[in-house]
Amino acid sequence: MDFEFSSAQKAFRRDVRAWLAANLPEDLKVDDAQDERVAPNRAIFERRRAWQLKLYNAGYAGLAWPREYGGRAATVIEQFIWDEEYGHARGPVMPGYFGLNMCGPTLMQWGTDEQKNRYLKRILTAADIWCQGYSEPGAGSDLANIATRAVDHGDYFSISGQKVWTSGAQYADRMFLLARTDPDAPKHKGISYLLMDMKSPGVEVRPLVTMNGHEHFNEVFFDNVAVPRENLVGRINEGWKVAMTTLSYERGFAGGGGHRGQVERLAALAKTVELGGRPAWEQAWVRQRLTELLIDCEAARYARLRTLTRMLKGLPPGPEGSILKLFGSELGVRIARFSTELLSTYGILGDPTVAVPDAPRWMNRVLSSRQYTIAGGTSEIQRNIIGERTLGLPKG
Repeated sequence: MDFEFSSAQKAFRRDVRAWLAANLPEDLKVDDAQDERVAPNRAIFERRRAWQLKLYNAGYAGLAWPREYGGRAATVIEQFIWDEEYGHARGPVMPGYFGLNMCGPTLMQWGTDEQKNRYLKRILTAADIWCQGYSEPGAGSDLANIATRAVDHGDYFSISGQKVWTSGAQYADRMFLLARTDPDAPKHKGISYLLMDMKSPGVEVRPLVTMNGHEHFNEVFFDNVAVPRENLVGRINEGWKVAMTTLSYERGFAGGGGHRGQVERLAALAKTVELGGRPAWEQAWVRQRLTELLIDCEAARYARLRTLTRMLKGLPPGPEGSILKLFGSELGVRIARFSTELLSTYGILGDPTVAVPDAPRWMNRVLSSRQYTIAGGTSEIQRNIIGERTLGLPKG
């Protein structure tokens, strides 16, 4: 694998960096994009929606999507460069990220021509914001155990049940969801993949406030919600195959993000925050831990490059997704733990201080980092996937 970028790719990086410097508003920038991936209120959400439209008009939303679907047909290397530069510029997660990263690519593979024509352009422009209806109160880690029912009435399905931990549902126009259409089929059979209008009668969204005060998540209830048959993706009762396609895209970004920026900021704080009456940086264990975390960040970067290599060869997503999800989410927990050791009580304050102006950021890391070991498939599930499907180990 060649780790050097070509002159054209370096030029593309310069262009992206310059465009972001000229166009990304200061008040839209965020410190930890994944932790702030859902806007805290409607006003900021609408500003981010307008920002995504601006990115689309500049050719940066859906950068690697095929031209026939409204994308720029950029190479995966260019997409990788864009992601790096966007992160460095502290750009917010686009409000249409579920559509851009998960639903859109899934529809390209499984959707009908009518579904592609109807939805893909609107995903790119943020005209439609999507949320994901997978997890349920009794089926989180065991996704195939879902109980939400979709009764087939011929030209439409009626959906009843509940989803939980639904990120961004309070702003979403549409949901891609799994529902059981054959209750007598084996667990992984009899499931169908459906597209639902969130404004349909019978849909109720209730917020779930996390312990750091964020309202990322929601409960969504369905009471005989009518979904037209043309909103079925793939074949009836064979939605598990479609769902696995979506999950393969999800795990590429479900491990949290911005790790290197967090570690670099902690390194800067180590030079001003005191431990034992002297700057923390002067203590060998602090420098050692920072070095270890930076090495981990580089390892995660090369795992992403392995994924790029598969894509460049025209191969489908492989075990790198689970490896990156597992490693990235656990790395986030290690960073949060170190922040408490370095910053002591400053790391659990909800207000800025003179010593640590961004103290709320680190409190949020401590409270939020563990969620990434659960979302998108728990660490235990990822270890099973890697062990059984990649290493060929027997099931436990």
